Amino acid sequence: MNDAISHRTLKTNGIDLHIAEAGQGPLVLLLHGWPESWYSWRHQLTALAAAGYHAVAPDVRGYGQSDKPQPIEAYSMKNLLADYVGLLDALGEKTAVVVGHDWGAAMAWNCAALHPDRFRAVVGMSVPHLGRAPLPPTQLFKHMFGDTWFYILYFQEPGVAEAEFEADVPKTVRTILAGIPSFDMTAEVVQAKKKGDKFLTDLDAPTTLPDWLTEEDVAYFAQQLTSSGFRGGLNRYRNMDRDWEELPELATAKIEQPALFLTGENDPTRAIGPVDTMKALVPNLEEILILPGAGHWVQQECAAEVNAALLRFLAKLPA
Repeated sequence: MNDAISHRTLKTNGIDLHIAEAGQGPLVLLLHGWPESWYSWRHQLTALAAAGYHAVAPDVRGYGQSDKPQPIEAYSMKNLLADYVGLLDALGEKTAVVVGHDWGAAMAWNCAALHPDRFRAVVGMSVPHLGRAPLPPTQLFKHMFGDTWFYILYFQEPGVAEAEFEADVPKTVRTILAGIPSFDMTAEVVQAKKKGDKFLTDLDAPTTLPDWLTEEDVAYFAQQLTSSGFRGGLNRYRNMDRDWEELPELATAKIEQPALFLTGENDPTRAIGPVDTMKALVPNLEEILILPGAGHWVQQECAAEVNAALLRFLAKLPA
């Protein structure tokens, strides 16, 4: 573990959040996605610190060393956003730049949209800002996918995906991070899935890891997810309809702050989330950066390029 990164636990919104942090200066809040932890930002924490920023990466509630409330509704977007506003308060900061990847990107966009006084700029990775769907999301997915197997619908039944993933956590982590994950709806093996199949059905855990991921990385993610279980992370998916009901203002809210979007050229989520529709909702989107050859885990796969893009963006912000 990197000695430049320190750890502590802070109280916010009635729970304890574990944070990893590095550096001093303007606050940059880094929000991870599924199924990860603060460790997803290991390369960014030190780069931001070296450039004069205070980089903070929490374990999102339900993950790692942060609290893991039991109720499904505890993982609503409103609760998560309150965690981060409260985290700014706990850190003694009025504002932050918020950066997110995957579900962390959705959280980051919504932080900026709904709390513009606290989040002065926003960077999203892999998942664009989609505003509010015309229908509750699970209804929309059933309409879009019909009888086709779709992972978000598979995740809806509490306990089912947890049992699958927790049966062999190291294998699960290895398959999702380094193999073909079942959120890649463009993959033949995923398109061949049928009703009753599971997320890992017919997927292989690669014996050789890509050069951006080490055996130590896989072991750390697996250890964290063995400790936390998968329930908290999966509960995020189970709140999508609740979020739709609770946050109708997202239908019209615009993100006026400076914004940046990064994604991998080969990120499978590009087939699900259209980027161009974001432009009307994020009028000050400075750049859409597509990183050649990268997949979904962009800040880990292309750490140097992502760090450079972040630092360019941050340098242009008002002091």
